[in-house]
Amino acid sequence: MAHYHAVVWLDGHEARVFHITETEAEKITVRDRKPDRHVHGPSARSREHTHADQDYLHKVVEALAGAQEWLIVGPGEAKNELIRHIEAHDPAFRSRIVGIEAADHPSDGQVCALARKHFAKLDRTLPQKG
Repeated sequence: MAHYHAVVWLDGHEARVFHITETEAEKITVRDRKPDRHVHGPSARSREHTHADQDYLHKVVEALAGAQEWLIVGPGEAKNELIRHIEAHDPAFRSRIVGIEAADHPSDGQVCALARKHFAKLDRTLPQKG
């Protein structure tokens, strides 16, 4: 079931994608196939950092693809890795990203509440596209 709005909470190991309406949410969970890897920003000693698995990020994009507007939520660098992946591999989807929010480890209900609040505010200010 596809909805107009979707939110993804992700870290380097798991993504929880919700296609939402005002009253419903359909959840899709995507897990990194290499859960031992640590994804984080540059260390103090080096400018290099571990990049997220591109297959994992591609599966996250696939899970979001049915929605027209996306909110990306999560802790740390994973949000930015997803955006860089979209810009490099799925640039047609970049315009669907309508917000990015930092959030540590909220419950599914908190993710959906945050998204509903965000999209309600956005829907009042922008016309919806088909």
